[in-house]
Amino acid sequence: MEERELRCIICERDMMFEVPPCADGHDADCPELVCTRCGAAELLFPLNLRLRQRPHGRVAPHQRRAA
Repeated sequence: MEERELRCIICERDMMFEVPPCADGHDADCPELVCTRCGAAELLFPLNLRLRQRPHGRVAPHQRRAA
């Protein structure tokens, strides 16, 4: 299993986290990590932002519009 060091909110310090066996087939890319000391779970999700160019040259996050 792959391990990483992250801040555990339960242990209140940097701890080793490992990827548990993933039933969804993600293998090493599974977004779930488990603290090796207390078993607390962390979910890691990539943050995807869409930026669009405004007419005045400013960049703003993509917003939904009402139909």
